[in-house]
Amino acid sequence: MYLLYLDDAGSVRNKEEEYLVLGGVCVSEQQVHWMTEKLDELSATISPERPEEVEFHASEIFSRRRSVWRRMDKKEEAQGVIIAVLKVLVEAFESARAFACAVRKADYADVDPMAVAFEEMCNRFDLFLGRKRREGDRQRGLLIMDKSAYEATFQRQSYEFRTKGTRWGKPKNLIETPLFVDSRVSRLVQLADHVAYAVFRRYNAKDAKYFDVISSRFDQDERGIHGLVHKVKEYHKCMCPACLSRRMGQRAEQA
Repeated sequence: MYLLYLDDAGSVRNKEEEYLVLGGVCVSEQQVHWMTEKLDELSATISPERPEEVEFHASEIFSRRRSVWRRMDKKEEAQGVIIAVLKVLVEAFESARAFACAVRKADYADVDPMAVAFEEMCNRFDLFLGRKRREGDRQRGLLIMDKSAYEATFQRQSYEFRTKGTRWGKPKNLIETPLFVDSRVSRLVQLADHVAYAVFRRYNAKDAKYFDVISSRFDQDERGIHGLVHKVKEYHKCMCPACLSRRMGQRAEQA
């Protein structure tokens, strides 16, 4: 089974933020133990006495909001932890893939940007699983998400996708509605948080430092990038990897 761990970065209501991001990491169930172990090892270097109490939450690390991060001598030292967390994905087996959708909120003012991002992630995950299925890997997929105020919304959307379909049709490779867990006890949800934050910094703050660490791990094949979606109306003017890949794909279809 493939598991897509998702978390969000940014806020729907915060008018000072231009973007909302939903993103995370897709892994086979066999990879969960190894990646969890690596993140546990990292937490032990930060708090040897109580490693289980270290929660990797990227925005808190970046701003050093909690005491465990404030104890670090330099801001750069704390922010280096974000890169260390992301490198767990980079160093995993190639089948581990990043997924994310960045929504420019002003371009989707008449709808819920979180719902837009969730529909995209469900579709992209289903396409990934369909591609794997055509290659002979017949495993299905499950979404695992952090508990949040959007839990009921995501459950309702999942039911509608299963019964009525998304804008692209009914998902064929997803099982059940998403599983919601407490991020404090799931290292993979914490890793998903870092993927979402890396994408959020790339689009909202024009800071690609963290994004560049994982850019090669977004789901892609010879046709282009599938795991990164930039929801912006003027995508034909955007030079980000997702929009460039989208335009190249459109030209290939027209050729």
